[in-house]
Amino acid sequence: MSGPSRPAWRVRTDDQALLRRHRTGDRHARSTLIERYLPLARGLAVRYRGSPEELDDLIQVASLGLVKAVDRWDPDRGVAFTSFATPTILGELRHHLRDRSWSVKPPRRLQDLSRSTDRARRELRAATGREPTIEELANRLGRSRGEVTEAVLASRGRTASSLDAPRDEDRAGSEAAVDTLSQLDPGYARVEAKATIERLIAVLDDRARAVLFLRFELDLVQSQIAAAVGCSQMHVSRILAASLEALRAQAVATP
Repeated sequence: MSGPSRPAWRVRTDDQALLRRHRTGDRHARSTLIERYLPLARGLAVRYRGSPEELDDLIQVASLGLVKAVDRWDPDRGVAFTSFATPTILGELRHHLRDRSWSVKPPRRLQDLSRSTDRARRELRAATGREPTIEELANRLGRSRGEVTEAVLASRGRTASSLDAPRDEDRAGSEAAVDTLSQLDPGYARVEAKATIERLIAVLDDRARAVLFLRFELDLVQSQIAAAVGCSQMHVSRILAASLEALRAQAVATP
């Protein structure tokens, strides 16, 4: 039987020759070297497939790290290409996850502690078969309960949930988050009503508008209105009745 197949990125003896040709401007040599080690980049990206980032995005980031490694590698220092490329690619992946994958970006110390907390949670879950408590995570990391709690809360900012998503995914008919945030604002109705009234009262004369203002804005009684505009209380009553009727007719006639 034949032995297990070698990884596609196993060190090749002609890597240095390709690099030297690349340094002289041979673009085909550069492309060949990059394509040869793309499986290495993909294999390193797969390590982070448990992160919130899509695997295809991680592979693109790892491939960019591979390109940088090809352009920076100096074989004269006695380091094999894979030994140089691996930390370069991993650095690109970690930098991307640290700085680009947070919907709400916390301080760097919380980002680092959040990743450590996630790693500790996976290890404890594998060992115990259940979700670890904050106390267990704190003991594992040698940090305080407050620090771990803060890191757990910060990790929720990596991805943004849709406001239209149900609050309780396990309960059928659960209301959406947006429904708990929104509420009717009576101010809109008042603004619309005021705009409508201002448009309708254009058919009234100055005295009628003054009477309506005193009655419905300042809430004065008819005797007080009569004293303010200089007429009898009976006349104020007739002005109010006629004005309201005119406004009603105008409202019906206006689309």
